[in-house]
Amino acid sequence: MRHDLTVSVDPHPAGPCLVLVTGDLDHHTTPRLNAVVKEVPLESGGGLVIDLSGMTFCDSTGIAALVAAYQLAQDAGARLALAGVDSHILRIFRIMGLNQIFSVYDSVDDAVRVLCA
Repeated sequence: MRHDLTVSVDPHPAGPCLVLVTGDLDHHTTPRLNAVVKEVPLESGGGLVIDLSGMTFCDSTGIAALVAAYQLAQDAGARLALAGVDSHILRIFRIMGLNQIFSVYDSVDDAVRVLCA
């Protein structure tokens, strides 16, 4: 089994930092996401959008990495939004109660619009 994951960071023109996740987010690849998120300059009042529209698989360690990213943002006083989350992952979020902490949007533009409002 291949464990391909690409994580890239781009500042969005409107302000929030954008992290793009493409591929499988599993116990082999979550260290890549964790390392990138830890390097994102989070500041009080700022925002971070994690675009998951290119994510093809996510296991429990991937979900734990997203929770860790949420906690890092909270600790910095920043807001975190997830964009492009697959309906199967959204269902898991609801089952686990994570829909209560994650702000989830259909697109990066929707997430940025809310974070910059």
